[in-house]
Amino acid sequence: MEEAPHRLDDELDAVTADDLDRDRGRAGNETGGRAADAILARVLSRAGTAVSEGGTLDTDYDGDQYDREERAALRRVAGLSTELEDVTEVEYRQLRLERVVLVGQWSRGTVADAEVGLRELAALAETAGSEVLDGVLQRRPHPDPATYIGAGKAEEVRDLVKAWGADTVIVNDDLAPSQRRALEDVVKVKVIDRTALILDIFAQHAKSREGKAQVELAQLEYLLPRLRGWGESMSRQAGGRVAGGEGIGSRGPGETKIELDRRRIRTRMAQLRRQIKAMEPARAVRRERRLELPNVAIVGYTNAGKSSLLNRVTGAGVLVENALFATLDPTVRRSQTPDGRAFTVSDTVGFVRDLPHQLVAAFASTLEEAAHADLILHVVDAAHPDPEGQIRAVHEVLSDVPGAMAVPELLVLNKCDVADHATVLQLRSRRERTVEVSALTGEGIDGLMDVVGEMLPRPGVRVELVVPYTRGDLVSEAHTHGEVLAESHEADGTHLVALVDQALAARLKASAADAS
Repeated sequence: MEEAPHRLDDELDAVTADDLDRDRGRAGNETGGRAADAILARVLSRAGTAVSEGGTLDTDYDGDQYDREERAALRRVAGLSTELEDVTEVEYRQLRLERVVLVGQWSRGTVADAEVGLRELAALAETAGSEVLDGVLQRRPHPDPATYIGAGKAEEVRDLVKAWGADTVIVNDDLAPSQRRALEDVVKVKVIDRTALILDIFAQHAKSREGKAQVELAQLEYLLPRLRGWGESMSRQAGGRVAGGEGIGSRGPGETKIELDRRRIRTRMAQLRRQIKAMEPARAVRRERRLELPNVAIVGYTNAGKSSLLNRVTGAGVLVENALFATLDPTVRRSQTPDGRAFTVSDTVGFVRDLPHQLVAAFASTLEEAAHADLILHVVDAAHPDPEGQIRAVHEVLSDVPGAMAVPELLVLNKCDVADHATVLQLRSRRERTVEVSALTGEGIDGLMDVVGEMLPRPGVRVELVVPYTRGDLVSEAHTHGEVLAESHEADGTHLVALVDQALAARLKASAADAS
């Protein structure tokens, strides 16, 4: 038998007394002044999750951070909207988030797990530029096929929206097109699901030409089955030569307005796929140049500290922000191991639970960086309430990238300066090799670099020869791309003992033979 839906207030009975806030106050829906209880306060504050209270912390390794100032220079102003109250009164309505109410649902696990998911949705909503007003958490064995949350719950959400004056409802799941339409018809405001929210964030943060094309392709793939029209305009037809007034016998079935929109979307998607494919040769050339050096790919859950770690290791100065999906366009920088070997470090887009499959497909070229790497640095937020869940989410995405799971992986337990000791001990017991660091304070970075130097592949050809002084470029290349074991200067040239790859070994032997 299906359990009755209820609001977050009703979940307090399932939480231990230690979790309860003593001064809970609630007002009725009629007054619109419903105060948050302990659970709701934790959801809206997102304390201890990816985005917590307080500003973004950065260090001197993060550079000037001009991108963050530019991103923060334009903010939405609440209360200026003049849109119609009933979404069904307009034919098209532009997606924008201002004052939102969250809706979550869970069928397994504990209420704490469900809270973590809703806190993450609140962080996503604020990253997109909205103001989170309230949240509804429902437990039921499976979603309602009509409205996702059931007719009674939908009416309760409608009352909640009216009391708060909200203009958007965000559902923490993927909605079928019919479910979204039915829920909109009840609550009378815009309803979007988790996928649309993530796509909106990506659209805001994409800067490169390829990134913008990938995001637009993912958005169109999401939009295609969800086109909706109101009124007669979407069903008008004209075919054959009827527009010319030729009348009976000249008419064809024609296209409805919605069919015309679908055809235009498919045409645009084909154009974007061709554009992205045309970018592959240039990307392959850049990758081949980088493959001369060992490559390390940084992957991890969104806001785990990947960009901060990149800045700490390479001094790249890329954007660091206390927000989800702050980094979208990949960054490649150069660094070196403690023994002097050079390697490249690639920063990638962050992952999230249930990452929309449209994004995984559209960003396949970006995710390929992990498959072509010699080592994957999997950055984990050790201070998060559910780091094991984040690790599983990252592995699920990597499993969709051919060859990525075969690359050696090093778990980097970030934020160890504020993480719970018991959680760190649990993460240490995993089968993957682990290193504890704090990208903010620099703690553990030297040990991380030692492990990276140990795990990166070493050149396999040993050479011992005298390189003429006229070929100092080869000696420099041996230092950069190989491992110099011994070096001394003699009358005829530089006596070199080193481990190098086969191509460099052949050039070194050729230069030594010419000198003799």
